[in-house]
Amino acid sequence: MKEKGSAPLIIILVAVIVIIAIIASFRFLKTKSDVQTPSLQNQKSEQVKQVGSKWQEKGIIIAGRYADAEVVDLENGQYRIYYSVEPEVPGNKLEVYSSVSKDGINWEKESGIRKTFATFPDIVKLPDGRWRMYFQNAGVIKSAISTDGLNWTDEPGVRIDKNEPGFNLENVGAQGTIRLDDDNYIMLYRGTINEPYKTSEKLPNKDTHVYFWATSKDGLTFEKKGLAIDSRNETLLGAADGAEWVKWDSSGQVELRVYFWSYAGVFYMIYKDGSFSQPVFDFTNNKNPMTKFPPNPPADPTLAKINGTWFMYYGQHTKGIYYANQKE
Repeated sequence: MKEKGSAPLIIILVAVIVIIAIIASFRFLKTKSDVQTPSLQNQKSEQVKQVGSKWQEKGIIIAGRYADAEVVDLENGQYRIYYSVEPEVPGNKLEVYSSVSKDGINWEKESGIRKTFATFPDIVKLPDGRWRMYFQNAGVIKSAISTDGLNWTDEPGVRIDKNEPGFNLENVGAQGTIRLDDDNYIMLYRGTINEPYKTSEKLPNKDTHVYFWATSKDGLTFEKKGLAIDSRNETLLGAADGAEWVKWDSSGQVELRVYFWSYAGVFYMIYKDGSFSQPVFDFTNNKNPMTKFPPNPPADPTLAKINGTWFMYYGQHTKGIYYANQKE
């Protein structure tokens, strides 16, 4: 009788051990899940927080169907912002307007039109105190000169044409130009390829935008250097626009950056010794991180440091020019 009774007892003990093991495993997995899930959530929130804490959205400064803003320091305590009428506005002549401000927030519109049949105004101050505006016209990049920044006279010739070895470009434009301390010039300019970037994603754009760069000793004759931003990758998905040079100084460090925008928002690259870094994602106004292609991302960024605060101005299609800022 004793030997017959030991078998059920062994079975019961094995069953208890199995049940205890299952419960322990369940509790372990649950504990691991409870630890990991908040960690991932915190990481995701931290990424969003980092973007939000750097650039703080503030609102609109110029209402209306305007885009392609460009800010210059007048060096008299005032700043001037140039901006273009959106090409989609019926009956427009691609007018460029301007406003001035002392604080970067309150802008007073200047009377008159700065220029017509010009898009993407890109302004550089010359060594002799005059101003040069590079602009897109008829699919190429041209320039105009001014003594006061208000009245402009076209300069003869074309600064950048659309002939690029190995590329069949529809046009060039959306340029950004800077005069370096040695009085040499660097220009980044967008080239439009008349076909969409090949990806599994359904893209909003039917063409592809890449950026080239060129250098000049006089600001008039440019030597082409090749690609600067190749957007044909799964980060930019064939979209790069609105290049803007910035001498970024923060906490005593100075670096030369190029800002531009793509589907996700605003990126920048660092330029040093003839090369460009990989793009760094910097700002978006998209409130829904699940939306890969937001309907109205911040476009054509232009930056200025005013009274110790960095300002980023950007276009919102059909709405106007908005801004965000960050303090050091």
